[in-house]
Amino acid sequence: MEKILGMFDQFPKLSEEAKTAFTSNVELLTFERGDLLEQEGKVCSHLYYVKDGSARSFYNKDNKDVTVSFTLEGEFVTSMSSFISRKPSYENIEAMERSTFARISYDTLLGLFEMHSELERAYRLILEQYYIMLEEQLIFAKFKSAKDRYLDLMEFRPKVIQKASVGQIASYLDMSIETLSRIRGKI
Repeated sequence: MEKILGMFDQFPKLSEEAKTAFTSNVELLTFERGDLLEQEGKVCSHLYYVKDGSARSFYNKDNKDVTVSFTLEGEFVTSMSSFISRKPSYENIEAMERSTFARISYDTLLGLFEMHSELERAYRLILEQYYIMLEEQLIFAKFKSAKDRYLDLMEFRPKVIQKASVGQIASYLDMSIETLSRIRGKI
């Protein structure tokens, strides 16, 4: 349970009462490698916190899966557009290894916001982090060379390189496996 409480480290102003209310409403689940936490075509009803392990988000396009993000221990993950809009998701979220997640449902979270407004502020900060990540990823993909994208991944998210397959990394970096192999061979 101590590791779950670590999710609040980035929100130091949360009261113990709010933390307790939140943690008493989360469900701990273990997923095996390849298991789907959320599936395209369904409404995403949970916000997840990676207690141990990792996950990736991807969608299917022309019979290929396209990786859009990686989530590591200590980070939150959900299909944000579906979670907020309550519309079916276009993405899948899968465990990249045997992983333990704490999850809370959308409805439970809204109820907690009513009782603890400070949790709503923490959620807003999660949304802000998500938005910043998306904007950086857009800039990353549009304005950086393939080599620079890989070097940035090595510098800022080295655990992804250890946990993800070459194909998943290539897909995330928007390059072919061959291009990624050439870049890795030159570094």
